[in-house]
Amino acid sequence: MILNIGPSHPATHGAIQIVIELEGETIVRADPVIGYLHRGVEKLAERITYHQFIPYTDRLNYVSCFLNNVGYVMAVEKLVGVEVPERAQAIRVILSEMSRIMDHMVCLGTNVVDIGAFTPFLYMFNVREWGYDILEEVCGARMTVSYCRVGGVSDDLPKGVEEKILKFCELTESTMADVEGLLNKNRIFRDRTVGIGVISQQDAISYGFTGPNLRATGKQWDIRRAFPYLTYDRYEFDIPTHDGGDIWARYWVRMEEMRQSVRIIRQAIKDIPGGRIISDDFKHVLPDKNGVYGSIEGLIHHFKQVMHGINPPKGEAYASVEAANGELGFYLVSDGGRSPYRLRIRPPCFIYFQAFEQMIKGHLIADLVGVLGSINIIAGELDR
Repeated sequence: MILNIGPSHPATHGAIQIVIELEGETIVRADPVIGYLHRGVEKLAERITYHQFIPYTDRLNYVSCFLNNVGYVMAVEKLVGVEVPERAQAIRVILSEMSRIMDHMVCLGTNVVDIGAFTPFLYMFNVREWGYDILEEVCGARMTVSYCRVGGVSDDLPKGVEEKILKFCELTESTMADVEGLLNKNRIFRDRTVGIGVISQQDAISYGFTGPNLRATGKQWDIRRAFPYLTYDRYEFDIPTHDGGDIWARYWVRMEEMRQSVRIIRQAIKDIPGGRIISDDFKHVLPDKNGVYGSIEGLIHHFKQVMHGINPPKGEAYASVEAANGELGFYLVSDGGRSPYRLRIRPPCFIYFQAFEQMIKGHLIADLVGVLGSINIIAGELDR
């Protein structure tokens, strides 16, 4: 029997189709179909300036938008050779780890709903709302923040927000304790997750897995540790791994990663340096509004940036970050003009979805939904 799962299905978010072949209730073949949300952002980048593309990155993985901002501006900074002030780097780390927590909370909360539990979903989305409140205070936007700038960030942290971020960390820890109390020894949850959607470490590496889905096969690989960026080399944190390669392992790794994110945030807030929040290399950086309105030099720099753009030298650059879902990379090619000659985005979701058929063969239809949620497919990043 041939059966369509999605795109008009709650678990596929209206943007993914999976055509499965059944023998009884067992899946013997699957054909994942993508393209329902394709917006051509890589091609759009060729028609706008480097600065103008920042809001487009928010629409990739829209569950942790800030991490997309960071990856893109790091690629531009590498292309033009801009040095980012240490305070801006620390702010990026703090908000990146907050975004990682929020992404994992959404992933796990919706995953357990798909499996059949509801209460953890409410607990976890409460944490996300707290995070959105903080982001709104920092930059004025809750979800699609567009907070990063080439050379730093758009604004400094408002007074008193550090205390709110620390309270967010406390809420994260208490919520995790509540969720683990509900799920970890729950017989139904374990039956629906242990041994379901297994992928071996060798196969995961062959497909190109990164992030929590790779670490859930026992491979200790994290870009923050392998190729340190920003100020990550200054902080102590562990890289959680689990050798199960199943839904349970992916749940466990994400839970432990949130604990490590809390560790990083507390260290970064404690040791946050003072100084500028954006570079003063105004050939490549937008000046702040006070400079634009209060000096002729600032007005000239602003005019040049808006009208003519950055105009980096001819060349290419690749930068990647350890996003919540894995390695998120941006490959830029410059021909010396105001717009990228080419932009290629390396999204982690795209790699995971290639392995999806292998992970669900031999399982039931109900398991398909659980496996899909556990690898955390975000349609905006998958299709671009």
